[in-house]
Amino acid sequence: MNLKQLEYFVHVAELGSFSKAALVLDVAQPALSRQVRALETDLRETLLLRNGRGVRLTEAGRRLFEHSVGILQMVSRAREDMGASRDEPVGRIVVGLPPSMGRQLTLPLIDGFRQQLPRARLAIVEGLSAHITEWIVTGRVDLGLVHNPEAAPALEITPILDEALCLVQPASARRGRSRGGRAPLPLRELPGFPLIVPDRTHAIRRLLETQAMLAGLELDIAWEVASVPSIVDLVCAGYGYAVLSAGAVAASGRSGELAVRPLVEPQLSSVLCLATSAHRRPTPLARHASRLLRELVEALPMPRIAMPVRHS
Repeated sequence: MNLKQLEYFVHVAELGSFSKAALVLDVAQPALSRQVRALETDLRETLLLRNGRGVRLTEAGRRLFEHSVGILQMVSRAREDMGASRDEPVGRIVVGLPPSMGRQLTLPLIDGFRQQLPRARLAIVEGLSAHITEWIVTGRVDLGLVHNPEAAPALEITPILDEALCLVQPASARRGRSRGGRAPLPLRELPGFPLIVPDRTHAIRRLLETQAMLAGLELDIAWEVASVPSIVDLVCAGYGYAVLSAGAVAASGRSGELAVRPLVEPQLSSVLCLATSAHRRPTPLARHASRLLRELVEALPMPRIAMPVRHS
């Protein structure tokens, strides 16, 4: 087993095809196949199942894939650490973004790298907060933005942005004005709204159900949909209501069709945090990328939300 074989195997597994991996790696497909076959022979395991549409991982292949990604990441970081001068950000970094932030931050993040970090290479992956934290712990991702992360010894967490959670509804319905206008909504009234929510791995779903349980409320879950853009589409189409941050609504590109009502009594908020590994020394590139990411988040235009005035 050698690093080249692991690199070839990871590319084939990620792309699901020997021909695509050969193009990306700029190697002949027969040579690529020989290297992967040699790896299988050495390990005495079948790692990939070939079919007419490409390849898929076996159970042994999935286990080796997780090890290989971590090994290649560590080798990359070692090269960067040895080759970087005192504080020169060079090498490759993988940044994880939640879907609600991916559309807003991908372009400015790439622009920032081109202007400020020209010798660095950037890879961006999207995933739910639970997945991003797992990828950081296993070394697949170097740093990422996550919503409401749970405390973990393996993670270094820095809060960046506190966003109020809102009931999201159509701005106006064909059969009349939207329900309740834009007034703040007490949490105790939320069970009266049929909700479209993501699955329980989503940070906002967990936060919402925890608060409802503490208040003794039973929510009306009408539909479970994993994709936030799809949830927004369903709300616009009148299939129900959603609980999201105003920033997620703005990122959907359909904010003009929606109204948001902040949840109050108690006020609920989603905290966006920058997460890195607590067990790996940050490289110059990681420090620069973290600073750039924080600056971009803080510069995002945040929608104004009407909140109740508190009188003393």
